[in-house]
Amino acid sequence: MPSFDRRLTPARPDLAAAHLKGIIEAADYAEGVAARVVEALAPLRVAPRPDATLDTEALYGEELTIYDEDEDGWAWVQLAHDGYVGYAPGGALLKTPRRIATHVVTALRTFIFPAPSIKEPPVTWASLGAELNIVREVEEKGRRFGILDSGSAVVMAHVRDIGFREADPVAVAERFLGTPYLWGGKSSFGIDCSGLVQTALAAAGIRCPRDSDLQEANLGDAVSLDPAQWRRGDILCWPGHVAFVRDADTILHANAHQMAVAIEGRDAALARITAAGSPLRSVKRVG
Repeated sequence: MPSFDRRLTPARPDLAAAHLKGIIEAADYAEGVAARVVEALAPLRVAPRPDATLDTEALYGEELTIYDEDEDGWAWVQLAHDGYVGYAPGGALLKTPRRIATHVVTALRTFIFPAPSIKEPPVTWASLGAELNIVREVEEKGRRFGILDSGSAVVMAHVRDIGFREADPVAVAERFLGTPYLWGGKSSFGIDCSGLVQTALAAAGIRCPRDSDLQEANLGDAVSLDPAQWRRGDILCWPGHVAFVRDADTILHANAHQMAVAIEGRDAALARITAAGSPLRSVKRVG
């Protein structure tokens, strides 16, 4: 089989997406079935095992395509937003036709209630960036709720119309301050460096790949390595790590050094990471 990026290509020796027939050789091909995430998070793992490395996460409501399912309940899927491929627990997914999301979660996180009442025990939650299909709005005791196509409810103060765009991705990333670092994480429960960059840029309407190497290769324009040339929102790229420039003195990143999303002195961070054997490789500017 020719070389390809397994993260973005739904192809294995035994099975590949039907649209890859004639491009990638496989024993069989599948059209795939449309589905979406119905739990707060659906982990995408490198293999169909609960102890396999977490590659990324799909948020509540996220659309995807299922290409295969095994007898242990794992689904081999590709996400619609960023094209990421991996194995997700089938119980977190619902096979359903594609739908056009109407709203996006703009709060750091919000609860999904079984009915329009904050006194009802939530059925799940949704993180910033999750897309919802609200079919109508109701008011209960002075509070507006959106009724989802599933029949459950969300507080309207925590969502905006799907076309809403944040003005400053760094300000979005700052909302995650203190969130624990989680390799492969992409939510307010736990997030990694590239997940933070992807989520913040997406909130500002900027398409962004999932992983740091893909971000470095595909985002924006190259900027000088001279810190005097940097501005807020520039993305610092090291091998395997990314961070936002916050201002002339600080950067903002999810990092394993502090095991959290944190603000760090620019010069101290550059020196620390260089001393660890990973000097800054490039700086990218988007927007």
